[in-house]
Amino acid sequence: MEPHVPSGQTALGTPHCCKWHVPRKLLIQGTIFPAPNFNPITDAQLLGGALQGISCEKDVLIDILTQRCNSQRLMIAEAYRDMYGRDLITDLKENLSHHFKEVMVGLMYPPASYDAHELWHALKGVDTEEKCLIDILASRSNMEIFQMKEAYLMQYNNDLQQDIDSETSGHFRDTLMNLAQGTRMEGYADPSTAAQDAMILWEACQQKTGEHKNLLQMILCNKSYQQLWMVFQEFQNISGQDIVDAINECYDGYFQELLVAIVLCVRDKPSYFAYRLYNAIHGLGFHNKTVIRILIARSEIDLMNIRQRYKERYGKSLFHDIKHFASGHYESALLAICAGDAEDY
Repeated sequence: MEPHVPSGQTALGTPHCCKWHVPRKLLIQGTIFPAPNFNPITDAQLLGGALQGISCEKDVLIDILTQRCNSQRLMIAEAYRDMYGRDLITDLKENLSHHFKEVMVGLMYPPASYDAHELWHALKGVDTEEKCLIDILASRSNMEIFQMKEAYLMQYNNDLQQDIDSETSGHFRDTLMNLAQGTRMEGYADPSTAAQDAMILWEACQQKTGEHKNLLQMILCNKSYQQLWMVFQEFQNISGQDIVDAINECYDGYFQELLVAIVLCVRDKPSYFAYRLYNAIHGLGFHNKTVIRILIARSEIDLMNIRQRYKERYGKSLFHDIKHFASGHYESALLAICAGDAEDY
């Protein structure tokens, strides 16, 4: 199990200095943007030449697929099919191998389809990958969850919630199922109920009955982010303890990890993903799947912010750590998604 996340000021750099601590405003920015002067036919021709030569020109694949946004890649795939009568993803799979293949193929999925793909393999692989389920379901908006469920059904002819129900168990399963409903209130906050919700959370951490666990996850899964910010501050006022520390003391296993992930995503998603990347890189072996999944999934959302949080919290840049632990074309692809040059860090 990963080490517990420090809470409060240590975890997120957000001291409790006022009654309602407002999240710091930041420009949310990815690292991949629409390419100017984009021509899908030209790109498709270059990819076809790179894939059909005597030896696969991997640098060409990196230069094109990491420097186009997802919607542009989909247009390239359509032009490729029209030009060669073949599926680009299939050709990538046949010509590439190992982790480099996972990166190049992953870039070709629309975001919802990529989430669905990762969830399917997390649920239906040899072993259930609980941390993948946590990363995705704890961090996605209602719309993202709706779209991934639609993609999951179309791609695998299975219902995501039914698969979660059959492949996981206990309060961990119940919380995942709640998140997968995608029914979190959005943009609504009621200061008059924050103290009451905080008291329920505090009692749930003290008594730990099945009923209290249900109440705990219902609040964390269904209240708006704005409401939960106030609830967490009231929890601190009531208990003298940060909510993350309380969860870590009272619960364990994947249920505890999921609850903490929800709290950290409410507070600051870039900090959460920086933490997950650091553990994936510096834990027991470089956890390639986690690094690939986060870089691809966040590349057009907030990967620039994740890079900033990573450097602030751990002293070294994400660029530096990837370069130290990965190698070859796989390293080049990850660094291209990460974006920037060494002097930027």
